[in-house]
Amino acid sequence: MTPLQLRPHERQVLSRIAGSTPSARELTRAQALLWLDEGESVEEVAQRLLVRRQTVSNWLLRFRQRSDQDLGSRLRDAPRAGRPPTALGIIDPLLEEVIDTDPREYGYRHTVWTAALLRRYLREAHGLSVGLRSIGSALARLEICWKRPRHVLGQRSETWRQAKGG
Repeated sequence: MTPLQLRPHERQVLSRIAGSTPSARELTRAQALLWLDEGESVEEVAQRLLVRRQTVSNWLLRFRQRSDQDLGSRLRDAPRAGRPPTALGIIDPLLEEVIDTDPREYGYRHTVWTAALLRRYLREAHGLSVGLRSIGSALARLEICWKRPRHVLGQRSETWRQAKGG
């Protein structure tokens, strides 16, 4: 790989980025490029930054490939693929619409909505697959406070001996 030769303007902008960016990744990459421009080898820069030599080579390659972008964009990570945040804002109106109704009206054999039941409802009625944490976050955004149902039927009351005549 040919050595890096920055233009004076690029060197100035990289120095400014290295001195003022809040992103540690951008700072590290800018510093690596500045050291490479000063004539240090990829191995020396990698050793100095405690990264692999391949990492520094990848930074240099991406910096060169993105020559059509501004210097700040050339240092940043590229957008990554991943699961989109599908639940944020989408399930809020659906939950708000159903939370005050009885689940039996929708064919469920429950008298109160639970997070698991709401999750099942969203999957069956709207085709949305969401996690329990997403449902909890949506209920918090809607300022809906609820408690888990307590099963007290099987517990003895404090006065059970009196009821039995004892």
